[in-house]
Amino acid sequence: MSVRFTVSKTEEDVESGNHVDDGPNIEIVDCECPVDHGGGTKKYARLVDHGQGDFYGSVHSINWSDGKNESSPFMGSDGVRDKNLALYEDEIDHRPKVSSLLSSLANYKMLPEHTQEKRESTSTEPKSSPQMGTFMGVYLPCLQNILGVILFIRLSWIVGTAGAIGSFFIVLICCCTTLLTAVSMSAIATNGVVPAGGSYFMISRALGPEFGGAVGILFFLGTTFASAMYILGAIEILLIYIAPQMSLFGDITGIGASQSPAMLNNMRVYGTAILFCLCTLVFVGVKYVNKCALLFLMCVILSIFSIFIGFFIPKEVEFCEMNGNIALQKGSSVQSDCSFVNETGYPTEMGLLYCTPDVNNTCEEYWGGQTLKWELAIPGLGRGEIGENKKGYYRESGDVLPRQKGVNNQVSADITASFTLLLAIFFPSVTGIMAGSNRSGDLKNAQFSIPRGTIGAIITTSLIYLISVLFFAGTTRGEVLRDKYGESIGGGLLAARTCWPNEWVVLIGSFLSTVGAGLQSLTGAPRLLQAIAKDNIIPFLRVFGKGSKTGEPTWALLLTFMISEMGILIASLDLVAPIITMFFLMCYMFVNLACALQTLLRTPNWRPRFVYYHWILSGLGVGMCVALMFISSWYYAIAAMVLAGCIYKYIEFQGAEKEWGDGIRGLNLQAARYSLLRLELGPAHTKNWRPQILVMCKLDDDLMPKHRKLLTFASQLKAGKGFTQVTSVIKGDFLQKYGESKAAEQELRKMMMEEKVKGFVNVLVASNVTDGLTSSLQLCGLGGLKHNTVVLGWPYGWRQSEDIKSWKVFLDTVRAVSASHDALLVPKNITLYPSNAERLEGYIDIWWIVHDGGMLMLLPFLLKQHKVWKNCKLRIYTVAQLEDNSVQMKKDLSTFLYHLRIDAMIEVVEMTTSDISAYTYERTLMMEQRTQLLREMKLSRTEKKRVVQSVIDLHHLASGTDLNVQRERKVRFQQQESSPFDEEVIKDNEENEEDEGGEKVIEETPLADVSLPSESGSAENTPREEDTSQNEAKKDDDEDDEKLLNLKPSESNVRRMHTAVKLNEVIVEKSHKAQLVILNLPGPPKAKAAEHNYMEYLEVLTEGLERVLMVRGGGREVITIYS
Repeated sequence: MSVRFTVSKTEEDVESGNHVDDGPNIEIVDCECPVDHGGGTKKYARLVDHGQGDFYGSVHSINWSDGKNESSPFMGSDGVRDKNLALYEDEIDHRPKVSSLLSSLANYKMLPEHTQEKRESTSTEPKSSPQMGTFMGVYLPCLQNILGVILFIRLSWIVGTAGAIGSFFIVLICCCTTLLTAVSMSAIATNGVVPAGGSYFMISRALGPEFGGAVGILFFLGTTFASAMYILGAIEILLIYIAPQMSLFGDITGIGASQSPAMLNNMRVYGTAILFCLCTLVFVGVKYVNKCALLFLMCVILSIFSIFIGFFIPKEVEFCEMNGNIALQKGSSVQSDCSFVNETGYPTEMGLLYCTPDVNNTCEEYWGGQTLKWELAIPGLGRGEIGENKKGYYRESGDVLPRQKGVNNQVSADITASFTLLLAIFFPSVTGIMAGSNRSGDLKNAQFSIPRGTIGAIITTSLIYLISVLFFAGTTRGEVLRDKYGESIGGGLLAARTCWPNEWVVLIGSFLSTVGAGLQSLTGAPRLLQAIAKDNIIPFLRVFGKGSKTGEPTWALLLTFMISEMGILIASLDLVAPIITMFFLMCYMFVNLACALQTLLRTPNWRPRFVYYHWILSGLGVGMCVALMFISSWYYAIAAMVLAGCIYKYIEFQGAEKEWGDGIRGLNLQAARYSLLRLELGPAHTKNWRPQILVMCKLDDDLMPKHRKLLTFASQLKAGKGFTQVTSVIKGDFLQKYGESKAAEQELRKMMMEEKVKGFVNVLVASNVTDGLTSSLQLCGLGGLKHNTVVLGWPYGWRQSEDIKSWKVFLDTVRAVSASHDALLVPKNITLYPSNAERLEGYIDIWWIVHDGGMLMLLPFLLKQHKVWKNCKLRIYTVAQLEDNSVQMKKDLSTFLYHLRIDAMIEVVEMTTSDISAYTYERTLMMEQRTQLLREMKLSRTEKKRVVQSVIDLHHLASGTDLNVQRERKVRFQQQESSPFDEEVIKDNEENEEDEGGEKVIEETPLADVSLPSESGSAENTPREEDTSQNEAKKDDDEDDEKLLNLKPSESNVRRMHTAVKLNEVIVEKSHKAQLVILNLPGPPKAKAAEHNYMEYLEVLTEGLERVLMVRGGGREVITIYS
């Protein structure tokens, strides 16, 4: 077989400077798609630089010469089998070769899940691979998303309110939290190939569908509300600092007008308009958004550079200061505005504002006691301002200073400030660290770029924030810093007044960058919601997974618009920011939690390349996120957690069937392992005993459970919160019945879900049903989670069946359960038991005949925890013999039940000694006659031999075979001397009558002892011999009938039957109207010959009762009077 191909440079190779001839190796890759022509196998060749793992050059098709696959006998139709793999040719159909696996991994395309690659166009132009590097693909996008509106319009106010030390600490805490989260995210990004789809895919695949869906929704809500925050910030910059005259609801430049209802209405109207325009731009196409992204980024960088240069240049910006610590609102720049009287001695407008002159000259005294003067608002560095601003001024709403209300034109607080509120307002300014991971599909090497770009951006922005805090505190007066809306400096933005060369650089730059940040949020949020909807873990969000023909998430964009509009209607950036803080902190907490779990659980697939990661950092990140949530706003934190919990439980309730190899699965495994090992330390205390149920279900011919109500009954017992396992046995060979066993398991699981039984299913394939049930009894469960209670169905119709196995399987299972010291529950008339939808009222009667460890007391209590039996009352009957004191027994039982905390009616039934009735004698006689009749119906070995030999003889006579041949042979069965009801009879019958293949075991012996008629006398002798044999058979039948008529019942059988009859009479008399009768199950007989009689006793004992539960304890106490 020969290979011929050509490697050539494409235009992209030439432009990018890739040199095909300089060393990259040629890699041959199989094509999975069919080849429509040529009949050969199509492969592809590409160039790989194994040093960097990067792909160069174009992909070229290769046609292998066909040649009928070179007549290889080991080549299949797909052309992938060869002589070297002949040993494994049967497995290739369902297990891929290593080469095919590596090929599929090599051809991996970093597309989001559920996203299909667009079809190749008819043109042969090669597609360019992702080429974005660390700087353009991760660093700059993170920088743009982190540096935003808070830096320009709130950071200076935070510094003035919290002081230099407090604000530095706020920024440091927030930046450290995001840095720790970035370290965890870098570990996830370097733990294998990073799929496109962003942070949601990393979180959901690490924590599972329940946590993934909850965090994904919170992340979506946080991103959506962030768009509202950016838009509100843009409107604030526009209306307060750029164009106040654009107000639609009156003047907003007066005293306190920035917080007036007119301003709030302006925010709502303009916010809705801008939101609609941005959503329209997103709807038109994301490519236009990406084109604007670079412009917005340049605005951010230019504005920050202008502010930092301005810190070193003194500004001639003045404000009117009162009494050395109060800033007054500035209306104009004239000198008279900062005095109470003018040069002529007449009061100015400000003087009249604070005091109205009267004849007593009280205003002169007031004016003389106050100090008003112009001060530089931004003195610059080296003026000692940082020492003055190190202390915080936390004011309540309306205060000009702490615990001092503001009056007239004094600049006072608009909201009550606290450390926690400032933390909540500032934290959204450090979010946006996942912008790089959201572009993972466009990165040339995501594992290399995401850690370096994200951490680099966080360090850069952290330095910018921290340095800005120090520069604001060191260059600006505290009164001006506490002026949120710049009213003391003529309604100007402090960051803009600080910058160089002109304030319009920052005003326009901050406005455009804020709008751009909102646009980016509106672009990412719908795609995040679409990814969640396509995962199909939240059914009612499925409609939002649909998009336009171009793939744009149209419906998701509509929902994003509606939720963002809710944030716009709040019309306050300070109220929206804490909401965003909660959502992002929850998201970051789960990122850190995912990494910590993967490391602590030692997940085999957790092998991050990021060397600076440690689980302690992730654990610290989890703690800081939780602490910040409750420090910022405890009620918002609780609301966010409740929302996440509701989403989690909803996804769990809907039954998310996603298997993403998440860390929660590993956590469950470790918790289960730990608990199982703890349970092995010693036996459970009686107080902790609860029924760990093993339900033995019989399957019909369609592999369906024959008695569905067994599962219903098990679910009604689950108020004990125990462990349930359902098992069944299929008779046959495991190699042939494997498929049927799996189908039966599916049917059992389905029925368990319908009956709301939570547990496990195990279907065993065995050559013998009894052996299979015994094996299940021994092997089901694990460690301390082994079953202690067995639910076994009653063998209905055993009387009508001539097959001994119809009831022998039941008896053998009862013996096995007793041998394993497990409790046994046998519900009789199971079809009459209530379904989970029924509600019963009446009595549950307990017939306590023998003590079995308290099972009879505990079971009705557990049943009453279920809504079906909740309204039933308990009645306990116990049996007293002639020598017992029934009055004392009732008192003792009342005391016992009191200590058990069980409410029940008590009655002691006296069983007096009476003569055996004729009915009892007759019933016993009928039982023994039936048993004897069944014995006679089973042909003896001699009779079986005689019948088979007669058939052979007749066959020889009909065929004219020479009967004088000396080497004739006859068929003889192996002899069996023991009684058919001895202990080994069943075993011998099964072993001798059937071999492993199910065929009869016969012996061949010479035909020496058989007397056959001669050829000449055959016609005369045959009729006489037939008459003789018929007479003998008739004589034997007459003797058998006479034996049955003259049969006398055994004394022990009569006594047992007498007990069953008498108890049944009493039970029916007392409990015939009871909803359920619970009584002791007698122990199985030790002798095999008495098995049939045992079944008859149970039938007599339960005659005339609708619902009966026969209980046999496991030999240990299951209930106690002690606390």
